[in-house]
Amino acid sequence: MAAAPIEAVVAAPREGRFNKNAARRVRVSGKIPAVVYGAGQDAVAVTVDPKVITKILHSDSGHNTIFDLNIEGAAIVKAMIVDWQREPVKGKLLHIDLKRIAMDKTMRVSVPIQLVGISTGVKNQGGILDHVLREVEIECLPGDIPGHLDVDVSGLELHGVIRISDLPHSGSIKFLEDENATVAHVTAVKEEAPAPEAVAAAATEPEVAKKGKTDAEAAPAADAKAAKK
Repeated sequence: MAAAPIEAVVAAPREGRFNKNAARRVRVSGKIPAVVYGAGQDAVAVTVDPKVITKILHSDSGHNTIFDLNIEGAAIVKAMIVDWQREPVKGKLLHIDLKRIAMDKTMRVSVPIQLVGISTGVKNQGGILDHVLREVEIECLPGDIPGHLDVDVSGLELHGVIRISDLPHSGSIKFLEDENATVAHVTAVKEEAPAPEAVAAAATEPEVAKKGKTDAEAAPAADAKAAKK
């Protein structure tokens, strides 16, 4: 399933110095600084609306979304988000990198893998589903980039394995990773190892018992000795 189209991103060119103070002023104005590059053209510093960027990042196709980028004074181009920075505490967007996209040239992207259904190995056999590979790198035309790849795990039994070769394949995308790589598998529940305190207690019990028996045997002998005195 290819990524759904999204509204255009409008960007305004940035002028002047590009330092922390300038970036702070951009954010105070309600925008965030960004850089646009790619397609054999010069990089351009711009400002964009963080609400529109957040909407793209939270969409089904996420950062793989391709959208129209409208830079004031320039022709509209296709673009996608390739990097972004967030404020560590509140998570607000601080800066993004946008890349111009040529729709007739293949590109490499990482696509999320979603597991669908409840494994029979979990539901009926008491196993645990381990999602090993959450993204897979593919190569395809920009218009064929899927928002995510769904794989049905309902028939996966205990010790069963799903590999990249089991993911939905089509002529429009090429998988770049080992087809035998594990995507998910159902493992048996491991027995919990005894706590170190329990192991230590178990190890000392025989000595305690032995010591207690010796003291009990020694008591009558001590009483008899005392009686003779």
